[in-house]
Amino acid sequence: MSTIPVGISTPQILVDVAKLEKNIDRVAHRVASQGLKLRPHAKTHKMQEIAERQMNAGAAGLTVATVGEALSFALHGVAKIFIAYPLWVDQAQATRILELMRRAKLSIGTDSVEAVQQMAKMLGEKASKVKLIIEIDSGHHRSGVSPQGAVEIAEAARAVGMRVHGVFTFPGHSYAPEGIDAALNDEHKALAEAACLLRDAGHTIKRISGGSTPTAELSDNAVLTEVRPGVYVFGDAQQFELGRVRWEDISLTVASTVISHHEGDGQIPRRIVLDAGSKVLGGDRPAWATGYGRIAECPEARISALSEHHATVLWPEHLPLPAHGQQLQVIPNHVCVAVNLVDTVLAVHEDGSHEVWDVAARGLNF
Repeated sequence: MSTIPVGISTPQILVDVAKLEKNIDRVAHRVASQGLKLRPHAKTHKMQEIAERQMNAGAAGLTVATVGEALSFALHGVAKIFIAYPLWVDQAQATRILELMRRAKLSIGTDSVEAVQQMAKMLGEKASKVKLIIEIDSGHHRSGVSPQGAVEIAEAARAVGMRVHGVFTFPGHSYAPEGIDAALNDEHKALAEAACLLRDAGHTIKRISGGSTPTAELSDNAVLTEVRPGVYVFGDAQQFELGRVRWEDISLTVASTVISHHEGDGQIPRRIVLDAGSKVLGGDRPAWATGYGRIAECPEARISALSEHHATVLWPEHLPLPAHGQQLQVIPNHVCVAVNLVDTVLAVHEDGSHEVWDVAARGLNF
């Protein structure tokens, strides 16, 4: 991780630019070598500086979660955007989507007949310009339909003058120890079945979109045409514990200061307290995770508890406790949440210089 710049106030999110760029290039090359397109999910970073680097590395476009995020990136020149979310389009969203369509080629996710009919009603004659991508449930059981349910949606789209361009899924059950291989197989099987059924029903399916950060680099073009990882640009504690990112490749940390420390006595834990609480780290902790985050300078330490402005860190017995005022770098469990909690990050270069990057698409949740 980069050195904490002298004189900064904490907590402060830091991005090691050199490591960020290596992550972007590594995944771009890996995905291309597998015969796939890369359409990275920009909800992770929400920053124009990172989007520009991804596009320069050969991304086919960006994936986002909201219309607001899409507009933010379109206004900065991203020409192809996929809203990978089953939108229910109201009048306010329709107005923004029409503005967006003047600036970028747009794909939108859907998982119901009703949502397709609503979209067609709200967008009017412009609805035919939208590329619909049907979301398939490949085992995560969040949004999405079964492969068999995709045909009914595609027929409804055809009836209102819209066209289905492809299918996509999110294999969220890959975010579990020992779950990656099964999730990858589920993803490929579900998408292949959906695409086959749709083609048999007379629909032209050009995009078969999968991939989360745990599975993206393991995918190939036997079924998929593209993948949509997001976290790979930064890495986080979850991805490290899943074995999908190396410690030395993690590019985002939260600089924090030791505000309290306690040696403990056998019954009271030996610990330090940092000034980076849930209001900058987020509170995500999967049941399998070993803590609420990790400490870059001490892989053995664990964040055992978070409150809004406190991170309690259990410190190894054989190592000296960090002193009051010492600054350490926290690796968040879930980096997407951490970035969404701040307006800016500090981008740190190899020569020690740094600059402020705006989290420009933050708060654009509609």
